[in-house]
Amino acid sequence: MTAYQNGDDGALEGIYTLLKQSLYSFIFRYTRDEQLSIDIVQDTFVKLQRYKHNYNPRNGKLKSYLFQIAYRLMITKLNRRKKWRGLLPFLTPIQTEEFHHSDRMTIREAIAKLPELQRAVILLFYYHDMPQEEIAKILEIPTGTVKSRLHTAINRLKEELEGDENESRSL
Repeated sequence: MTAYQNGDDGALEGIYTLLKQSLYSFIFRYTRDEQLSIDIVQDTFVKLQRYKHNYNPRNGKLKSYLFQIAYRLMITKLNRRKKWRGLLPFLTPIQTEEFHHSDRMTIREAIAKLPELQRAVILLFYYHDMPQEEIAKILEIPTGTVKSRLHTAINRLKEELEGDENESRSL
């Protein structure tokens, strides 16, 4: 990143190649929207390009900095999308059909049901192997809050998955 900040535009390509897939994976697992995920990754690197001198390595890793930018962009875009759906009734999500006994809830589906803030912590911690301190920086919350959300999310996932397993057995 230092090389890029000092004028080596080729360094940005290396950063992009190195981090685009993990950024995309995080956003996609969160949104389940391929095009939105691609757009957010691109917007993240445009923002990095525009504000390259704002990055300070003493404040944290470049990966954390980019995840923070991507997370903020994602939340902004999702909030805008919700506002549009409220204005246009025909865009409201279709009610999901009840699960048949042959359907099994996957971990992915259970994670998708978590509240946004808990989902972000789970995805960053388990799918991207980030330490709690780094997650706290990305989400701009205290480390204790990360621990609390992680604990709550794990309990919800257990309840959701065990509940589904018990329903399958009873049928």
